[in-house]
Amino acid sequence: MLMMVLGGMQAVLGLALLTNSVAFATAIWGEGDVSTPCCTTPGEAHSGIIVFAGVLVLAVAAWGITTALKFPTRHPNLRVSAFAYGWTALPFTLAFFEVVPILGVIWLVPAILAIVRPNQPESRAWFGHQPL
Repeated sequence: MLMMVLGGMQAVLGLALLTNSVAFATAIWGEGDVSTPCCTTPGEAHSGIIVFAGVLVLAVAAWGITTALKFPTRHPNLRVSAFAYGWTALPFTLAFFEVVPILGVIWLVPAILAIVRPNQPESRAWFGHQPL
């Protein structure tokens, strides 16, 4: 469930980036020189980078949700995928913190839990890992 929440929040961020790419690019690169009406603004010119970032965020969200949905299969590689996803989810704390600081703090707790939980003994036992 933890990975579903993380993936859902990432999906919302990815969709926001895709649907408001020009607004995000304008906020990052500025308005530019508006005295020339024939040219595009820096926000419009760089909106492709924001769209690429949005697609990348959606791909990471799909990875987390897919891994979470396959947990009942108990495949040993899913534990590794969950652990890697946790480390991948951690940098998103900064992105959420820049948008709304409380979201960054709220995101940090499940991101750390996504790193810690797959490596605990009960999680290893769930996936059939034999103790040393």
